[in-house]
Amino acid sequence: MDEIRLLAALILVVSGLDFWGLLPLTWPGWSALCLGLASHWLLLGRLAGRETGWMLAAGGVYSLLRLCWKPLSAREKQRLTGQARAMLAGRRALGGGLAALCSQPFWCWVGWRSGAFSNQSQKLILADGLLAVSAAVLPALVGSLRAIVRSKRLGALKRIAALWLFWVPAVNLPVFWALYRLTGEEYNGLLYRAELDRQRDQNSPNLCALRYPLILVHGVGFRDLKYFNYWGRIPSRLARYGGRVWYGRQQAWGAIENNAAALKQTICQVMEETGCQKVNIVAHSKGGLDARYMISHLDMGGAVASLTTIATPHRGSELLNLLCRLPDPVYRRITRQIDRVFAKAGDPCPDAYHASRQLSPAFCADFNRQTPDDPRVYYQSYAAAMRGFSSDFLLCVPWLLLRLVGGENDGLVCVPSAQWGVFRGVLRGKNRRGVSHGDLIDLKRQDYRGFDALEIYINIAAELKEMGF
Repeated sequence: MDEIRLLAALILVVSGLDFWGLLPLTWPGWSALCLGLASHWLLLGRLAGRETGWMLAAGGVYSLLRLCWKPLSAREKQRLTGQARAMLAGRRALGGGLAALCSQPFWCWVGWRSGAFSNQSQKLILADGLLAVSAAVLPALVGSLRAIVRSKRLGALKRIAALWLFWVPAVNLPVFWALYRLTGEEYNGLLYRAELDRQRDQNSPNLCALRYPLILVHGVGFRDLKYFNYWGRIPSRLARYGGRVWYGRQQAWGAIENNAAALKQTICQVMEETGCQKVNIVAHSKGGLDARYMISHLDMGGAVASLTTIATPHRGSELLNLLCRLPDPVYRRITRQIDRVFAKAGDPCPDAYHASRQLSPAFCADFNRQTPDDPRVYYQSYAAAMRGFSSDFLLCVPWLLLRLVGGENDGLVCVPSAQWGVFRGVLRGKNRRGVSHGDLIDLKRQDYRGFDALEIYINIAAELKEMGF
């Protein structure tokens, strides 16, 4: 019994040192000791006396509160951003709960070998076990909720699955472990980005300050809205390093000719506001075709320094060959419904029927013959590729169809079709997910392991700046 009293005293000492900031109780080893053993205060108090039981209970409650509500020090709260604080707090709660939970078999084995369970009622043993497991699971649940609510690497379907599964005994253990790893990876990524920002602030604060303004041109089916930015966090990231960013303001479902005219009007307005003689264009998807038409057919080659296309179907998308097999009356009826919706959203003359058919390989082949590159403009392009069916559930079906007929693709555009001018390569990422058509514009506002959409555009701007644009 003296050993139990000694351990109870050790738990109180550890709690006191943590309280005074001399020892981090949130370290999983100390969490396993303090929370894992102290949660058995009901049974151990019967064996070693009421005072020992209260000592263990006090240490367990303190450990539980420390892991669930205050896992960070004052210095960490001051030094870290809100997102990094949330990930670190979630990771520590998860780590402490998992460590305490995994230590339970060891403490039960010690109790069995020492005879602690002998001559005890079944109700007491059952209550002790439930109390011990609950005390360990609670911080894991709190940490999981922090990860599910605040993580930017967790997709919507995975959030829903985690919310359902972490209530199921035994099944929730791999869920806790996956979230523990996720919070660690995201926290390390945030630290890396913060350190990168610090170095850039010191060495190159105007990394994206181009000679000419930067125009971001969206693709089909979207508009440049104020409260839901097509480009996600990318514009604010460029502006942080001195980038001057404007938007194309063309229609969501406008034909190439109409969108090119709207883009020309936007560029003339930007040049008038800034006093610059040229602009740089970064265009995603169909926006690249709108920009090319404007340059070649609307005499804007002298006003554009560079055109960077991101996953633009320069040679069309094979998906349109499949869609064009629909009976023409059915196809027109569908596109008329699209036109009605986007006319209310602000498109002055939506034309989904022709705008979509202008993405077919046959149309793009003729478009390329009639739209030669302007020698005054620097053209470069990027492609992307998903790695599998489950990479992006929004694009899983079109990815599979394109994979069968066109090979490697990002869910909407095949890699060969995206190549134009100086081809800068295929963005695949370093994980099994790959990069989808929506990932390229930070559509979901999520961070993925091995791919950073924000850095892609910072690098594009920095390279254009080095080239004198």
